Amino acid sequence: MIPVSLEPKSESNNLFPIRTVCSVTGLNPVTLRAWERRYGLIKPLRTAKGHRLYTQSDIDRINEVVRLLDKGVPVSQVGQVLDSRREQKAQVPAAQDHWARFISDMINAISQFDERRLESVYNEALSLYPIDTVLRLLIVPLLRDLGRRWQTTEGSVAEEHFFGVFLRNKLGARFHHLRARSDGPKLLTACLPHEHHEIGLLIFSLLAKSLGFDIVQLGANMPLDELPIAAKRAKCQAIVLAGSQAYDYAPIMKGLRVMVDEAKVPVFIGGSYSVSARDAIAATKAIPLGEDMAQALRLIQRTLEIKATDDK
Repeated sequence: MIPVSLEPKSESNNLFPIRTVCSVTGLNPVTLRAWERRYGLIKPLRTAKGHRLYTQSDIDRINEVVRLLDKGVPVSQVGQVLDSRREQKAQVPAAQDHWARFISDMINAISQFDERRLESVYNEALSLYPIDTVLRLLIVPLLRDLGRRWQTTEGSVAEEHFFGVFLRNKLGARFHHLRARSDGPKLLTACLPHEHHEIGLLIFSLLAKSLGFDIVQLGANMPLDELPIAAKRAKCQAIVLAGSQAYDYAPIMKGLRVMVDEAKVPVFIGGSYSVSARDAIAATKAIPLGEDMAQALRLIQRTLEIKATDDK
């Protein structure tokens, strides 16, 4: 979440309605109201008709709340941290317990194929935290835990399909609810050939869009030779591919090398494949990103900024 500051249009007009605050902070009205009613984090003014109005100080406080949430501080403790200015180290164990409860509740719901309970926990997290925080601290760790579970007799293919359908629907809807177009760099995202697990790529695309990138999604199992022309037609500044399987390196690397030469824009590879095949990917002049999505987005941003400077 990128903190944003507003400037009033005039000295006499220094109050902002909730729709404006939501637009510039990336939060939704439900979250802001929950922060106000349940935790007293924000105390907006009210018009005669009861409509909320926010000052620049309120917006600065909202930005500070977002920064603390991104560090893993539970929303129930944010007010105490803001008011007392205590060191964040004291909050880390409680933060871990807080998100661990969400993860445990969702795993239990998945194991019982209880969609109503699963949706309740997911919605509770989204009502209290920005979407990028929920993705980083809940969904990504949850997927790791589920991956380990499904490698043992605890899990099952049915569980994987059940949660995959649920999460794909939820993240897809959230993706389309974000503003249709962004002012940031445009990325073409797709899975490598033979890669059919697109949840990780969808999470990455949603995180990128929430941070201001413009995204064109192509989904799973994308032929490499079609990507350069698609990126050109869409006027994308980069191509981001994802892979999680242990592919046969030779055919992938041969196609990747040709695609990178033809693309004329930076090509990035993320997911576990970018770790196991890091050296081979780098030899094709594509850029391996690793599995840390936040770090990957920072690397993409820096690379595109450097390229834009060199192109001038």
